[in-house]
Amino acid sequence: MPSRKDFLSNPYLQLEDKIQAIQGLIKEFLEPAGSDFVEELVYRFLLTRGDTLGGSMRNVGGVLAQRKFTRAILANLALANIPYYWLHSTTKMWIPMTEEDAGIDLYVKGLSWSIGKKNRTIIYNLKVSLVKSNIDVCLFNCDYPQISPEIYKKIYKNPNLYIALGELKGGIDPAGADEHWKTARTALSRIWKAFSQVNLSPHTFFIGAAIEKRMAEEIWHDLECGKLSNAANMTNDTQLDCICHWLISL
Repeated sequence: MPSRKDFLSNPYLQLEDKIQAIQGLIKEFLEPAGSDFVEELVYRFLLTRGDTLGGSMRNVGGVLAQRKFTRAILANLALANIPYYWLHSTTKMWIPMTEEDAGIDLYVKGLSWSIGKKNRTIIYNLKVSLVKSNIDVCLFNCDYPQISPEIYKKIYKNPNLYIALGELKGGIDPAGADEHWKTARTALSRIWKAFSQVNLSPHTFFIGAAIEKRMAEEIWHDLECGKLSNAANMTNDTQLDCICHWLISL
């Protein structure tokens, strides 16, 4: 993260210009973000660096996307008064929700809840054997906290238990948006092909932080023809809330 000193040592701007740029960043982006100003600052930093930070920063973008998605899911569960469990990424233990769950998005590997007689579980970054590749988000028809660890892999390998699979792309650099979509669409195409071979068609969805005009047209086409079940712009809170509400209702 560039420091204030880094900005002030830039030889191509006058001191007044540098100070004005910093004040503009605070007024236009950080103050409107409220308590989320840190995340907004990180996003703006990644945008200015573009692809110069390479794969490590793309991973950071993915982590931030998962965290924001998780918070939106938790908010929807809370509004619906639905209790949940969350899977700790380090201990691999399922932990029941509490009133002090702030910050669990840093460690969550999965979420599980029940609505009526429907048991639902989300697992992040799972290698789906049928597809033979990692998928960002998988929604299962099962209740993980009551399942012994020995049969987890059997569930992963059972294509009938997959309800929805989705791709998250957190990069906000417009110049890289098309490449993010191409990568996501390749993954989605593998899902469509693999599950169709066993006569199944689970829901698929895409959530991206940078969506340009041409890719928006392709996304809309996939939605209209039924290949994609849902999609959202991660920077639009209303869209993100809607897709999370949809996932919980499946």
